[in-house]
Amino acid sequence: GAGFIGSHLVKKLVERGNEVIVIDNLNTGKKQNIEKISKKIDFFEVDIRDFSAIENILKNVDGIFHEAALASVQDSFRIPDEFFDVNVNGTENIFKIAKKLGIKVVYASSSSVYGNPISIPIKENDDKNPFNPYAKTKLEDDKLAEKYAKNGLKVIGLRYFNVFGPRQSKEYAGVIKLFLERIQQSLSPLINGDGLQVRDFVYVDDVVNANILAMESDIDSEFFNIGTNSAISVLDLANIIIKFSGLKLKPIHRSDVPGDVKATQADITKAKMMLKWKPTTSLKDWLKSAVLDVKNNL
Repeated sequence: GAGFIGSHLVKKLVERGNEVIVIDNLNTGKKQNIEKISKKIDFFEVDIRDFSAIENILKNVDGIFHEAALASVQDSFRIPDEFFDVNVNGTENIFKIAKKLGIKVVYASSSSVYGNPISIPIKENDDKNPFNPYAKTKLEDDKLAEKYAKNGLKVIGLRYFNVFGPRQSKEYAGVIKLFLERIQQSLSPLINGDGLQVRDFVYVDDVVNANILAMESDIDSEFFNIGTNSAISVLDLANIIIKFSGLKLKPIHRSDVPGDVKATQADITKAKMMLKWKPTTSLKDWLKSAVLDVKNNL
């Protein structure tokens, strides 16, 4: 709830007049992300692996948005057991408690479950070939969701593609944040490999909207891709940011990163039809204003 996506979701729920309880162990979440609304929420600094503490907090809620996870692909190679413990055992705690108390869950899954797709855009029932420990934990979560749904839990998994926007944490920063930070220092963006890997970037407020629509829908159990059905190469992204900045720079290439997929692009037909959701923020428009902000702060 105090992390990147969670904090935007909390803000939106508060604006709507919902009563909000936020649970975060502040491992990667930051208190300052929810500072402005701290008087309007109940905050608990608790780890999702603490079953009894979580159960006590969730006794009287109507719905659970589960955004808590360790999310750095690189870290997942270093400490895979910790990733499994938080992302899988922690998620199972949420599902167990929600099933026991009869509460609907909308949780953050990930496009990483697909691995390198055979074809794009990717549909929800396409093959799952996760090839880093983080992605494997997300696929385990999806399997748990299916298992618990069969036993009566209302649970919707949203497979986020590359989410971008304000408050993205540095540790798990998407490439956009990293590029903007380089531009701020008048430095060339750093690209892993040839930069021809393509990504589907979806704005954080659109992701928040998908969460709320999923919670309010009559759908009991389903998976949805949350992306834009358009994709851009990392190299093109770097060049667009350089162009908007007006700086005379060229991207710098460095070696490939292990566990990096070549292409992601979401088929969002299902979310459009069943959730009546669609993304509204264009990447290029947002980049233009973000680069302007960066330049104004130089």
